[in-house]
Amino acid sequence: MFKILHGVPLLVLLIIATVLEVSGDAVVRVAIYDHHAGATRIVLFFAGAALLFGYGSFLNLAPLDFGRVVGLYIATLFVVWQVINFVAFRTLPTMPILVGGGLVIAGGAIITFWKPA
Repeated sequence: MFKILHGVPLLVLLIIATVLEVSGDAVVRVAIYDHHAGATRIVLFFAGAALLFGYGSFLNLAPLDFGRVVGLYIATLFVVWQVINFVAFRTLPTMPILVGGGLVIAGGAIITFWKPA
């Protein structure tokens, strides 16, 4: 199955991994804080765990060494996290989050794309 995914572009793998991680985190947060009863809470925890397992799998399929892929991943994570935060919890990012996020994105790009001489 994983061989099929080896031709997928890096950015697509990172977006899939990021969506899985942030969605898994959101589902676990709902399981913890939204007062669901026993069986529903357990299903939410397992769904969150499955999403987080998918995140780890897709992130490690990226065709870069781990140190470089993490830079781009963190930048992608910031953007997707803000989108999921708005969709799931109706929270808009504040100015400090936007400014800090701009630095995160710039740092991720430097780590990933700067090739030392």
